[in-house]
Amino acid sequence: MRHIIVNFLLIFLFSSSGFSQHPPSSARIEWKEIAPGVWKGIVGTPDQITPLSIAEIKPRVEALTSLGNLPFPAQLNEGAAEVYDHSTNLRFPLRRGEEIYGLGLQFKSVKQRGTIKQLRVDHYGGADNGRTHAPIPFYVTDNGYGVLINTARYLTVYAGTGVRKDSNDPPPEMNRNTQPDWNPQPYSDAVEIAIPGPGVEVYVFAGKNAMEVVQRYNLYCGGGTLPPKWGLGFTHRTPTLYSDQEVMNEVEQFQTNGYPLNFVGLEPGWQSHAYPNTFVWDSTRFPHPDQFVSELLKRHIRINLWINPYISKYSPIYKEITPYTGSHTVWVGEVPDFFTPQARQLYKQLFTAQHLDIGVSGFKVDEVDGYDSWLWPDVAKFPSGTSAEQMRQVYGLQFQKMTYDWFREKNERTYGLVRASNAGASPLPFVLYNDYYNHRDFITALCNSSFIGVLWTPEARSSKTAEEWLRRMQAVCFSPMAMLNAWADGTKPWSFPEVEKQVKDVMLLRMQILPYLYTTFAQYYLDGKPPIRAMPLVEGFSYTAKAEKTQLHSSDNPYATAVVPEVKDQFMLGDYLLVAPLFAGDTARKVVLPQGRWYDFYTGDYVGDGEIIEVPASLDHIPLFVRDGGIIPMMPPLLYVPENGEKVALTLRHYGEAGSSAYLYDDDGTSFNYENGDYSLVKLTVTNEAGKLKGSYSTVNAGYESGYRYFSWEFMTK
Repeated sequence: MRHIIVNFLLIFLFSSSGFSQHPPSSARIEWKEIAPGVWKGIVGTPDQITPLSIAEIKPRVEALTSLGNLPFPAQLNEGAAEVYDHSTNLRFPLRRGEEIYGLGLQFKSVKQRGTIKQLRVDHYGGADNGRTHAPIPFYVTDNGYGVLINTARYLTVYAGTGVRKDSNDPPPEMNRNTQPDWNPQPYSDAVEIAIPGPGVEVYVFAGKNAMEVVQRYNLYCGGGTLPPKWGLGFTHRTPTLYSDQEVMNEVEQFQTNGYPLNFVGLEPGWQSHAYPNTFVWDSTRFPHPDQFVSELLKRHIRINLWINPYISKYSPIYKEITPYTGSHTVWVGEVPDFFTPQARQLYKQLFTAQHLDIGVSGFKVDEVDGYDSWLWPDVAKFPSGTSAEQMRQVYGLQFQKMTYDWFREKNERTYGLVRASNAGASPLPFVLYNDYYNHRDFITALCNSSFIGVLWTPEARSSKTAEEWLRRMQAVCFSPMAMLNAWADGTKPWSFPEVEKQVKDVMLLRMQILPYLYTTFAQYYLDGKPPIRAMPLVEGFSYTAKAEKTQLHSSDNPYATAVVPEVKDQFMLGDYLLVAPLFAGDTARKVVLPQGRWYDFYTGDYVGDGEIIEVPASLDHIPLFVRDGGIIPMMPPLLYVPENGEKVALTLRHYGEAGSSAYLYDDDGTSFNYENGDYSLVKLTVTNEAGKLKGSYSTVNAGYESGYRYFSWEFMTK
């Protein structure tokens, strides 16, 4: 009997081992081209729930074709996959000097080679470890390709950190005792990715440069979003418990004081019950919401409503939706399972009646990101059978898609805010935000957003000094959503009299460049080029820096002896405008200019060519520079975005001495009719004949009668 028991234990232990029961299966990935410059590989048995399936992407094949056909990136033929014990491991080679960008919305770094990312939807916690609002598993290299891991699982990316024994390019063994250049992080020639699932879909995007790779990714996902015009004006979020009259008073103050305002955000107090939510209007603060919204629309102002998706027992749909909610609550609110059609339909009916039908223009979707203690745990269960892990990874993305579809059915564009997203979000009209408030890191996140097909805003909330307030407001006005969020303290643009004029000037400048900004977003939709562009995506940009020694304390990592500076505090807005934000305390800042001649936006003066310049800090302006030949269409400094059919005159500013051409896009600004060709596209051309500049324009597409009445040229460089 004892002999039988021992044998049984040996068999049990042996069979429980993954090595014997599930031996690893390694293989090269077989790639199939599914669109021009886009390949797909399938490893093992992928999950049915993926970010791309949730986003229901519709690749823009014609636009992808226009980028040309490129061969499959040769070095990725060396990639390998392994399915082992219900998990999947991937390995892709890296060449010496090859840099990696992307891997989610990071706040402290642009270059990602040599890092480890645990990509997981979360509130950003102050470290670039992969736990972030948009942990998009997509990376781009400067070797002309990008890789997307299409999974809704938590995954870990070793972006050039692990050193394999069978490496084709191993680092040399070094002796720390005798070699002063001993490296604490040996060279690694591979990206390795661990996915806790029995298979995965992998996509490869090719391009002649990093920008073209990003374009292909965005176009494959359906093209970038084209917001309504009003969404690119200025937005102000009012304090939490404001009433309808208090909101109207605030609107009056903006208009009386001469500050632009295009949409107003209402925080949780608009609801009868919040945290969790009823999603119906509070009858004491907003007794007639339909009249309130209508009156604001007459003033050219839209309304955006704060929500989180978690439902209160006081909501009119609570009893009906309870069977379609998860096992755990968030702030004691039921968590709807939007993988069930019943939950989706109940939300659609309630939101349509309470919001869309009376003219509400969008939502701010809060608390779909983390921290762990604020969301459902990974042991939660949902009626659709979707795991808690997958639900967390796509919940924000799913809510974006669902609400976007509601507006689309009404042929109305929306523009909102969300705290979590994932792959495939390029066409969705939402801007990411969070509660983290480091100004410099906000600009780094703005740069990183351009690699991964999402939008981010460095919103202004409050400031300790007038200078900080001005610097934050200046940066906000050159982001995808110019937003003042006064929910907590009621801050106004004029709260700091010392810089009131400068704040008003930059807010009005935002309105003046709206034609340029709207055209830049149209380019995002048509060509896949992100409106905000980190410098590695910019033609002619080059920056090489040596590692700088850092001061260490006894508790610091003794091997972290040096860092390599990178350019993460400046960016391009569209094709021509370089933005170099200033920060509180700056007396000057350095700007790295790409190759080509560059000019000061405000004066038209030449500033440099492919060099590092130093710009003195001024309260009057945020530093802006324009590429040689740049054309910036500008309208008058209106306090609201012109409505469909309203005509405005444009000034076409040209900088430098080079002849050039650019495009000016226009449509009705609110509907999806542009998808059927109902838009205006005008080619703007400047020629230089014997030193004399001359401007002209010609119509490329006349499907819409442009709202621009006439053009006048202004040649800024004398």
